[in-house]
Amino acid sequence: MSSAEDCLFCRIVAGELPARVIAEDDQTLAFMDISPATRGHALVIPKRHSEDLFEIDDADLQACMASARQVALLARDRLGADGVNLLNSCRPAAWQTVYHFHVHVIPRYEGDPLQLPWNPRPGDDDEIAAAAAAYAGEA
Repeated sequence: MSSAEDCLFCRIVAGELPARVIAEDDQTLAFMDISPATRGHALVIPKRHSEDLFEIDDADLQACMASARQVALLARDRLGADGVNLLNSCRPAAWQTVYHFHVHVIPRYEGDPLQLPWNPRPGDDDEIAAAAAAYAGEA
């Protein structure tokens, strides 16, 4: 994984690496993704290093989500997005490749070619119930 000393996103926050910054506040930085899924694909990160969703503190998480919403509104109002996907990947099993918490703000446009790998289908009701019970501490 990564530490703040060798983190790509921490280096962007420090101004050591370039980024096309689109929004910034005391706790967060939003910048364009260099491998965009759609036009306007941006990343929102906390300025303080946290490796992933399991490690970020609540205040930084709340700030990132508020900033992601603001970027989503800008995508709608200024880029003409018809919708937005917010995506966070936590750990390698969920496709995380940069180990600094980040939220992808992916503008969506009617007819765009982006297909996410999940294709919703009805689930097994018993398995859904068992997972719900596990969340509730009943398993």
